[in-house]
Amino acid sequence: MYRAVTHDIQVTVEPQYLAEESDPADGRYFWAYNVDIVNLGMDTVRLRARHWRIVDAVGHLEEVRGLGVVGEQPVLAPGERFEYTSGCPLRTSSGMMAGSYQMETTDGERFDVDIPAFSLDIPGEVRSVN
Repeated sequence: MYRAVTHDIQVTVEPQYLAEESDPADGRYFWAYNVDIVNLGMDTVRLRARHWRIVDAVGHLEEVRGLGVVGEQPVLAPGERFEYTSGCPLRTSSGMMAGSYQMETTDGERFDVDIPAFSLDIPGEVRSVN
């Protein structure tokens, strides 16, 4: 589990390799990741946009930007949480993801919240740190 807190917004990510969705012989590996976003602050906020940086084992970088998450722009009052699951395909058997969410208060103030960097690894596979 990976966690970051920025501007009183806590983001926790838990990735999971999906062997049944992957085909290593064809260079296709797939992970799901569960995200839990909790508003620890005193202001109501809306998640407006996302920005992901995805890097595979050979250093190929892909950036993904878009409005909201899973088709929603959730509003979180103080103490509320929003959870969702999404997925990520890679051409290699490991990689890393990190990013940010753009949040907006009811007063129109916008700020970025860190999504913690997390690794995409196949359980039990030997890894090396470069």
